[in-house]
Amino acid sequence: MESDAKIYVAGHRGLVGSALVRKLEERGYTNLVYKTSRELDLRRQSSVEAFFQKEKPEYVIISAAKVGGIMANKQSPATFLTDNLLIETNLIKTAYETGVKKLLFLGSSCVYPKFARQPMREEYFLTGPLEPTNEGYSVAKIAGMELCKHYHTQYGAEFFSVMPTNLYGPHDNFDLTSSHVIPALIRRFHEAKERADKTVTLWGTGSAKREFMHVDSLADALVYVMERVSLEDIARLDWEENAPNKTFVNIGTGTDISIKDLAYKIKDIVGYSGRIEHDLTKPDGTPRKLLDVSKLSQLGWKATIDFDAGLKQTYAWYLENIASR
Repeated sequence: MESDAKIYVAGHRGLVGSALVRKLEERGYTNLVYKTSRELDLRRQSSVEAFFQKEKPEYVIISAAKVGGIMANKQSPATFLTDNLLIETNLIKTAYETGVKKLLFLGSSCVYPKFARQPMREEYFLTGPLEPTNEGYSVAKIAGMELCKHYHTQYGAEFFSVMPTNLYGPHDNFDLTSSHVIPALIRRFHEAKERADKTVTLWGTGSAKREFMHVDSLADALVYVMERVSLEDIARLDWEENAPNKTFVNIGTGTDISIKDLAYKIKDIVGYSGRIEHDLTKPDGTPRKLLDVSKLSQLGWKATIDFDAGLKQTYAWYLENIASR
């Protein structure tokens, strides 16, 4: 991408989008375009078309999505499916119609089968049933990935996807009704410390294992892919026979941790001195989710941010921006 190229970041105020804007500006890109959800409702096709016709972005990165944790997805699957289908369909279709040079769509590791072999290779996509608790969101992400693939197949568009692992970092969602596990644990342990609670309850057994990557690492990877990786590069990777989609790659760290161990790690960082108890009536979700990141490694990129350092930075951001309000 040229330093003065017009780049549209969809979802610039979210966890990923805000980190991406910071990284692009750090890299010297000066012509960034973005709108808040109040200014531009991505679920409305006419609004998206008018925006693209006016701004004419050359490059598009889609980090906009309706996201939430296990309970939010379980309670509102139709909303997660509908909103995300509308957002991605409007953006991908309009990007092609207005001549966007390159588009990058952010998928999610939840598109892999619930009981996929570990670590999860890109070839395992569409090979088994999904995790039921976030099926609506997963199906929407699958549709976005397939749209990119088919716009490339049918029209030759340089539209492709990346599959990020679980993310954390500054600007995360710390709302306990809709947040993911790391921000939820940070807030719960912090508030328990402030109230001097004797216990904090952890959902499920804590045995499920997850991979986590700092959002600044993801932003670095996204810019790297936009600058240096083409669909031809991805096609040349060592794919297994009959792989269902050769227009995406995983992005992660290649290491994971149990939710129980994560909880104790965050407990120590926050400085909470009480006990952890388990609510076994709550779901664990998928037993394990670890991405195979060998393909992106072949393309020349690896994550570098230390997990403990990243958690400490995230807690510091929470203290300054959320807890202090």
